Amino acid sequence: MYSFNLENIVPSGGLDCLIAKATINKSNKWHRRLGHVNFKNLNKLVTGNLVRGLPSKIFQNDHTCVTCQKGKQHKASYKSKSVSSISHSLQLLHMDLFGPTSGRSLNHKTYFLVITDDFSRFSWVFFLRTKDETSGILKDFKRQIDNQLNQKVKIIRCDNGTEFKNMDFIELCGSKGIKRKYSTARTPQQNGVAKRKNKTLIEAARTMLADSLLPNTFWA
Repeated sequence: MYSFNLENIVPSGGLDCLIAKATINKSNKWHRRLGHVNFKNLNKLVTGNLVRGLPSKIFQNDHTCVTCQKGKQHKASYKSKSVSSISHSLQLLHMDLFGPTSGRSLNHKTYFLVITDDFSRFSWVFFLRTKDETSGILKDFKRQIDNQLNQKVKIIRCDNGTEFKNMDFIELCGSKGIKRKYSTARTPQQNGVAKRKNKTLIEAARTMLADSLLPNTFWA
């Protein structure tokens, strides 16, 4: 075996440096020492000489790290339904309340309630000062639907917020024969239609404010 000091060599052209591969035990040891870092990033640390004491070898991943599978696993995505069970508008409504916002609007509003029809994806947006205004807005909204559109709401899907889990809202749904569907706690994917609509509205408001050079008080 021969030892070379590459620091004293002045190359005339390109210099290729061959680095030996580390053993599986040594690769596993440094993988665990550096907080189970990805082996691709581990080899980048070697190439850039960014970690003091890290041997100049190519680390290889020839094994399955069980702890990485436990600590880095992702939730399975929710598959969308191929066939919709909704046949007409206003049969199912998605609801979500967003807020409080970082700044008040001109009318001192800090919340907004979004109601989305599952069939047509048409949305209604209502602005609120406090959460307890939700029940009154929903009562007025139900009366307008009955009178103006002559339609019946059958199902409401929402999260477990207190604005949807109170006696006023439960009595309203019970008196009108509306079925309530609550998503599981800490699982916003089950109320994905409302969450995605909120994101769309927030991005649209932020974009229009930036385009018109208006202060954030005009967000509503």
